[in-house]
Amino acid sequence: MVTAGDNGVRGRITALLGAAAATRAAYQVLRKRPPGGAARWERKNYAGRTVHLHAGLATTAGTALAAATTPGLPARARAASALAVLAAGGCGAYDDAVGADDSRRGFRAHLSALRQREVTSGAVKLFGIGAAGLVAGALVKERPADRLLAGVVIAGSAHLVNLLDVRPGRAAGAVLALGAPGLLRNGPSGALAAAPMGAAAAVVAEDVGERTMLGDAGAHALGAALGLAVVTANGRGGLAAHAAGLIAAAAVGDRVTRAAAAL
Repeated sequence: MVTAGDNGVRGRITALLGAAAATRAAYQVLRKRPPGGAARWERKNYAGRTVHLHAGLATTAGTALAAATTPGLPARARAASALAVLAAGGCGAYDDAVGADDSRRGFRAHLSALRQREVTSGAVKLFGIGAAGLVAGALVKERPADRLLAGVVIAGSAHLVNLLDVRPGRAAGAVLALGAPGLLRNGPSGALAAAPMGAAAAVVAEDVGERTMLGDAGAHALGAALGLAVVTANGRGGLAAHAAGLIAAAAVGDRVTRAAAAL
């Protein structure tokens, strides 16, 4: 006899392994045939070494595909996951491609530019990921207050993982650590936590080895997926606590980013 717990374990394993396999496949394809040519996706990392951004697009695709095809997930959770991950990854990829030479950092800098009628790639990320988070939250929560908090958690989680992407393996390691408690949960949240973990695990060796980096695309996509897992596991109290913590982290991160940019 198969129990609900057995189905939950199966879903988590399927999501974990499915995301890892899909990410590796996408990664290999991107390495051989990068869209727009290899130079478009090459960057200098903190140490001045040339790395590519293929891990970001690959983890976005792998996470979204795994969450959308894992058995046992409700249709609304599948749709919310696909929307949140693809929107976050897409906005991040746009910033990777267009905003590489923009020295402005932090929310204030991008909002200041917007007041002067300049739409920066950072502003596209801010509003694009925020809007996607709210829609995804509305798909999995019923009450308006819960939907608003869910949107904050999804977008805030995407931003948090991106803040950590400053050294090789740091963001991928954070995804593995932050997602691990979710593997203990039955239900949708367990599978939704497993998907970004599988995707991160598939590229962490290349990330640590400074051959690739997640970039804005991968960091935001993985973070959004983790945020959705948190949303599906929590009621209003838990959502409020997570939202408050993420807002505080974003405020601190914004100050640190602006201070670093001023040096």
